[in-house]
Amino acid sequence: MSSFLSKTIDRARAADKHIVLPEGSDARTWEAARQALDQKVARLSVLASPSDIPADIDTAGINIIDPATADFKDELAAALFELRQAKGMTREMADELILEPLYFAVMMVKQGLADGAVAGAINSTSAVLRAALQILKTAPGTKLVSSYFIMDVPDCEYGAGGVFLFSDCGLVENPDAEALSEIAISSAASFEALIGEQAQVALLSYSTYGSASSVLTEKVIEATKLAQEKRPDIALDGELQLDAAIVEAIGKSKAPESPVAGKANVLIFPDLNSGNIAYKLTERLAKAEAYGPITQGIGAPVNDLSRGCSADDILGVIAITAVQAADA
Repeated sequence: MSSFLSKTIDRARAADKHIVLPEGSDARTWEAARQALDQKVARLSVLASPSDIPADIDTAGINIIDPATADFKDELAAALFELRQAKGMTREMADELILEPLYFAVMMVKQGLADGAVAGAINSTSAVLRAALQILKTAPGTKLVSSYFIMDVPDCEYGAGGVFLFSDCGLVENPDAEALSEIAISSAASFEALIGEQAQVALLSYSTYGSASSVLTEKVIEATKLAQEKRPDIALDGELQLDAAIVEAIGKSKAPESPVAGKANVLIFPDLNSGNIAYKLTERLAKAEAYGPITQGIGAPVNDLSRGCSADDILGVIAITAVQAADA
């Protein structure tokens, strides 16, 4: 187990939060729930019909809820109707929608019956976030919901002992300069809350300090300027190439005046293409552990998973979600 995950699990244990897992039809969910319960990472509820429950998993201690027969189903449906009726939802529509595990789980969070939710092993990112945003909205003071991965790279001298935050790698496809600045600001806060070290934020490009010029580099330059104006207290700089951002000698050579160059631990990618490619390359070629995509900016912790995730990946996101809930 990586040191990052070990520390996060310790924090999750201390938090003692209740996390709901809506994908009880997936075997990985049950395996992760068993691990989380055995390691006392969180209290767990799994949404499942009786036919979903695997015969080879010890379910002792796992709170199993069938949305179709739950005694508080009508309470959740009524609350969902009140929340969405201005958008055209009828009570009949709410009664039907609450049977969808994603909506049932997020409404549990909304109503204080759970502290957070983790899904995405079998649901798309858009489906998970649609339910979360319709019900929980954005957090106060947040202009944009985005996502990040925690990348834990073994035997790595860069970042925070090999730990980085990569954003956005899973949600915002092509942010403009304003959106990119918001992603950078949110990511700094997420890193400090989760890792407990000062964020050193680099807005990445194929150019460092004007070594190339195009509409692509100009967006990153403008985003950096906006973020610095909004939050001058954050150690943040751009535009920086990746090597200038994380390698001290190269940072000193290419951007000697930068407060971040050579020591970045939060890497902000200019678009979803570059971010998604970067995290998968780091995961596969550098043998990094990738935890996410973790959402930032939603009113309560609801986190997405890659559909290629393992049970261990789900365990990690359960722990992160519990820590987020403790910090909320």
